[in-house]
Amino acid sequence: MPETTSSRNSGRDWTEDEVAQLRELAGGNTPVGVISVRLGRTEDAIRSKAQAEGISLSPPNRSPYGDMS
Repeated sequence: MPETTSSRNSGRDWTEDEVAQLRELAGGNTPVGVISVRLGRTEDAIRSKAQAEGISLSPPNRSPYGDMS
């Protein structure tokens, strides 16, 4: 079964650029799965780093695709 989460940066320290990208993507209400692929980190790593940096990830009650009505 293929791996569904990207981990090309697994075990590597986060760069300032990656943290900035995480902050920007999270601020844009980007889903954690998409952030994971973009940054090459696991979803758990994304959540952990966001918490450590005080970055709020998308609230579950908001659509990442805007108002669909």
